[in-house]
Amino acid sequence: MNIKSGKKSSENPILKFCGANSYVVVFIAIFIVYAITSSGLTMNGVMNVLRHSAVIGIIGLGMGVICLTGEIDLSVGSMLALDGGLSVIVFNMTDSILLTLLFAVLFGALCGLVNGFMVGYVEMPAFIVTLATMLIFRSFAQYICQHIDKPFIGGGSSVYKMANDQSAYQAFYNFGNGKVLMIPIVGVILIGMTALFVYLTTSTKYGKKVYAVGSNPKGARMAGINVSAMKISVFTIAGALVGLGAFLWIAMNASADPATTGNSYEMYAIAAVVLGGISMSGGKGKCLGILFGAMSYTVIDKIIVSLKMDSLINNAIKGIILLIVIMVQIAGPRIREKLQKK
Repeated sequence: MNIKSGKKSSENPILKFCGANSYVVVFIAIFIVYAITSSGLTMNGVMNVLRHSAVIGIIGLGMGVICLTGEIDLSVGSMLALDGGLSVIVFNMTDSILLTLLFAVLFGALCGLVNGFMVGYVEMPAFIVTLATMLIFRSFAQYICQHIDKPFIGGGSSVYKMANDQSAYQAFYNFGNGKVLMIPIVGVILIGMTALFVYLTTSTKYGKKVYAVGSNPKGARMAGINVSAMKISVFTIAGALVGLGAFLWIAMNASADPATTGNSYEMYAIAAVVLGGISMSGGKGKCLGILFGAMSYTVIDKIIVSLKMDSLINNAIKGIILLIVIMVQIAGPRIREKLQKK
């Protein structure tokens, strides 16, 4: 008994923390590399990491909840472009920040509901459904921009622009680019949404059901959980978060380009989820990790820029990093099992 208790007491708390919160360690390691490679890292530069992580981090939270159920959503980038563009039109028509926010979130939720209905109720594969809606949302975003009257898109021709003659324009733009005690407002929103989803997934019955569906769908059904309804709900929630991300996007940029806004964001969101330690097979991981995963991916982008690498190789490096992290996720447990058997 003494020997066993001695082993427990000798367990290194630092190693235990690192094992349980590897996403923090990964972020710190990447940030140290960034600090070394960048010339004169300032507090403003540090806060910019949070600012540039806001939209992808919020979208990543929705993607994370979907991945916890064992599904995936490839349409989030195109959904961001469509939702952002239509939200610009709503702002130009109403001159109301509140109505723009309500529209962005509700329209995003509707798009997510479409995905969720086909995946959860019709039981179509999520990969195929969201691959199709990815093409549909982007196509609608481009078509509407080309065929709507110019005053509704701020006088532009190929992009949606917020009309700067609206009385609420400056307040909206200041909100997207403002700070509270040196912290970007959009970063504060990201932190707040992360805290909300940490609570939702760890301290509510709904969160337990999400993990149960991802861990064992058949077992969840036998336990009385409506698996179809749960899948519909997570896609709807993810869509609403894309809507919030679209609202923040136009607040920061005062425009949305239907051709480029949200390009590759499905990959970035998945990367934030994976770097945050959430398993793609479902049922494992923490939403808190997504915050660090999103910031890690943002810092990787900044490292590439600071090293003055060719921008054309940017996504290749990110893709390689994503493959390595997923490989570690899959191979890590197998290696531990083999070491334990020995």
